[in-house]
Amino acid sequence: MIRTLLSLAVLLTLAPDLARAAEPEACPRLVAQRSPLIQRAAVTQEVARLRFQGHATFLIESAQGVRAATDYNDLINVPMPLDAVTMNKAHSTHFTSHPDPRIGQVLRGWGEGGGEVEQDVRIGDLRIRNVQTNIRDWSGGTEYLGNSIFVFETGQMCIAHLGHLHHELTPEHLRKLGQIDVLLVPVDGSYTLDQAGMMNVIEKISPRIVVPMHFFGTYTLDRFLRLAAERFDVERRDRPDLTVVKDELPVRTKVIVLPGH
Repeated sequence: MIRTLLSLAVLLTLAPDLARAAEPEACPRLVAQRSPLIQRAAVTQEVARLRFQGHATFLIESAQGVRAATDYNDLINVPMPLDAVTMNKAHSTHFTSHPDPRIGQVLRGWGEGGGEVEQDVRIGDLRIRNVQTNIRDWSGGTEYLGNSIFVFETGQMCIAHLGHLHHELTPEHLRKLGQIDVLLVPVDGSYTLDQAGMMNVIEKISPRIVVPMHFFGTYTLDRFLRLAAERFDVERRDRPDLTVVKDELPVRTKVIVLPGH
């Protein structure tokens, strides 16, 4: 009886840790190998679709048809209805105070009055969560936690939208992000982090695909692509759509340019 009670006490003590261990890791860096038969059966569930709407807005669709838009605002048209939208910072081209009523959930990347905000929602086969970073304010100071990197997890893939990133990432940021497959990157080099710094961010995150955004004209984009070509493969597409399949991700990081700005 005493041994039974002691064993029960140990299990109760470890219960929280065991529960945490059972939770799936966000964007794990190591994925277990599966048999070819299981892999073929699951491939239809390992697809994500992206469309570049312009500036920093992408339409993301999961395998089951859940639709979300990044940096939703009043200036860029996005087809409705939407299951969710994200807004990384309170700036006119990155948010709106009057979201369309046909949007299921509106996820803001900053807390009320500044400070922390935690977003972590699941809609069907799509999970959306955020990792906060700091930004510069207009006086040259720092607005702490003023930006959010939003991560979209679907089909065993992780897509990260860097938002209005102003600084390189710390080891803690990288830990929270996990392994990112597709990285949506602001490349203007002035309003956000400079292009050399952004290259360092890309290398530390080490995604399979990089999609440039937040650029103002071809000169800025071309300058980024010249830097990128020194380290990564670069491909230009004729259409603003990108279908991502887990088993077809490039081994070496590839920058894919979608038309629009």
